[in-house]
Amino acid sequence: MGSWVQRVGAVTLFVEDLAQARRFYQEVFELPVMYEDPNSAVFDFGGLLVNLLTTAAVPELIEPAGLADPAAGARFQLTLNVPDVDAVCERLAAHGVKLLNGPMDRPWGIRTAAFRDPAGHIWEVAG
Repeated sequence: MGSWVQRVGAVTLFVEDLAQARRFYQEVFELPVMYEDPNSAVFDFGGLLVNLLTTAAVPELIEPAGLADPAAGARFQLTLNVPDVDAVCERLAAHGVKLLNGPMDRPWGIRTAAFRDPAGHIWEVAG
């Protein structure tokens, strides 16, 4: 019997300041808002929906699990495949985005750079 999993359709990221996060995603990723309401803004990353959800709405979604403090540290990284990591890093810098690391050539054969969004989520560009 095969797996019931088809694909990951959406990732929900919890944000303290929805307006700031929405602006960052519109400007830095150069994407339009696909859907929004008072608690969320959704962006389409080539078939993967990234839902920015205000932390005030999180308990209803994940109870009885608790919401972690963003200062606790990173627990995952989202990676965007790009044709030219250095060119994307120049575009990020033009938006005032500070890189955590890179661009650098990795031992496994790709070039990467990482940065944070305003809520502390780590994004990587790789090519």
